[in-house]
Amino acid sequence: MDNYSCYNLFLHSKFQTYMNPNADIKKIERHFIPTNFMVTNWETLKPFFDELVEREIASLPALEKWLQDVSEIQAVISEDACWRQIKMTCDTENKELEEAFTFFCMEIEPNIKPFADSLNKKLMASPFIKELDKNLYFTYLRSVEKDIKLFNEKNIAISAEINVLAQQYGVITGKMSVTIEGKEYTLQQAAKFLMLSDRNKREQVYHKVNERRQVDEVALNNMFDDLLAKRHQIAVNAGFENYRDYKFEELGRFDYTVKDCEDFHASIKKYITPIVEELYEHKRKQLGLGELKPYDIDAEPEGQKPLEPFKNGEELLAKSIEAFTNLRPYFGDCLRKMKALNQFDLDSRKGKAPGGYNCPLAETGAPFIFMNAAGTADDVVTMMHEGGHALHSFLSHDLSLSAFKEYPMEMAELASMSMELFSMDEWHLFYANERELKRAKAEELERALSIFPWIATIDKFQHWIYTNPIHSHEERTLAWLQIHEEFAPKNISWTGLEKYRSILWQKQLHLFEVPFYYIEYGIAQLGALAMWKQYKNDKEKTLDNYMLALSKGYTQTLKDLYQTAGISFDFSANNVNALSEFVQDEMKVIFG
Repeated sequence: MDNYSCYNLFLHSKFQTYMNPNADIKKIERHFIPTNFMVTNWETLKPFFDELVEREIASLPALEKWLQDVSEIQAVISEDACWRQIKMTCDTENKELEEAFTFFCMEIEPNIKPFADSLNKKLMASPFIKELDKNLYFTYLRSVEKDIKLFNEKNIAISAEINVLAQQYGVITGKMSVTIEGKEYTLQQAAKFLMLSDRNKREQVYHKVNERRQVDEVALNNMFDDLLAKRHQIAVNAGFENYRDYKFEELGRFDYTVKDCEDFHASIKKYITPIVEELYEHKRKQLGLGELKPYDIDAEPEGQKPLEPFKNGEELLAKSIEAFTNLRPYFGDCLRKMKALNQFDLDSRKGKAPGGYNCPLAETGAPFIFMNAAGTADDVVTMMHEGGHALHSFLSHDLSLSAFKEYPMEMAELASMSMELFSMDEWHLFYANERELKRAKAEELERALSIFPWIATIDKFQHWIYTNPIHSHEERTLAWLQIHEEFAPKNISWTGLEKYRSILWQKQLHLFEVPFYYIEYGIAQLGALAMWKQYKNDKEKTLDNYMLALSKGYTQTLKDLYQTAGISFDFSANNVNALSEFVQDEMKVIFG
């Protein structure tokens, strides 16, 4: 029996434990780094790296032990860095937490990078590398070769500066708030008012929110100028013409090209934008308006209140645990374990960074979920989404190397977006009223389609920015408006709101913090719709496929991971069209 078959049998055997699962995840035991060791400075870390670089590797078992020790130090450092970032995003006004994160970025990480390159080269030079299981190690070794190719010592200091600078986005936006009827609200909390049937109130709040954003328009533009210049310099230092081409390589986009992304943009424009326009036309008639404005998109018709699925983060978590449990007990157990470890920060508040995320913790295993819940239907979707990410962390935790768990973002988002759709079967826990339940499901499916034009807009904008790095604020604004106009539904009127439209891109934190990480959402959304289609035909088999695919981490190529999940890695025009038609049919079923 070949190694690949043996490995698959191993995974299948491991997967069978999930049929009678136990989510009581255990922190990885240390064998190389002392149990009580904490990352405080570079001086105490350096001896471990020195030993790994100097260690003689005289056999395959010695190489495998060396790989385990490298993995262990990676996990220790990764978890420390993650906690620094988590704490800072939970309280952006705490200078000590900001300084701790900055210290890591400026004083520890830059010293690690040359050693990481040396370890990569030591691995690839080992004669015993040929004896490693090619199927198990293929994606890892491919990534190591890529990292060696891209490494440039000149970029170490620049990367550290970028990491610190990008986090200022959360500091700036975390301070944004508005006063409505005498009470202060974060911008996330204020979004609830845009769901009211009172159009005058919606318009008033919309102006307040965007006027607040305008206060920091120049600061965010200047910050982005600095990020752009530094990112372009990194690309040039690494031998690339522009940062886009560099970033495609760094992200390990082995399975698709720039041309594929451009074709995807065209498919969205051709097939999805017209559907979204139809949805908005229905909304216009429902609201009885002559034209739709941006502040009408989420509005409820007269006499219909916004959905209120929960009152606070505690209730959101309790209902989410029950929903996950009903899908599969193991899913609920994962969230319970996180709750026991206090791995949630859910409610929106001033001083908290915007957005939401699931942060894997390499040693602990149980991740941390951060979000800005304000009691809306969108918050339920966000919780289901981040919960899907959390399951991915649990299911891949037992893989032997940290590198095996660094799955591609297209797979990470498949895990989260699929869970949004799977969980709809359990949304009665949030919406006891059948009519409200149908509304919530319809809104989720509308969201599944309406997100595509925005994804195409953000992705194409990034392509323009980084292939035209020398540009003025005015040129950037013009490019943004042209691209936004290309994909935005034509039945939304921006007349009189042009000043807000011109800075709309500043709302997207990915542009500041994780450049080029956005088209993954589009690719994964198509995959999630395919998973949901599979789920509707055979729920249990689909959940089996889902768990097995997530348990493999990044030990398979992206295309193989999608195949393991029971679907194809396909974001062609034909697939975009076919899945959009499927969603439209399902929406008819909901209201049939």
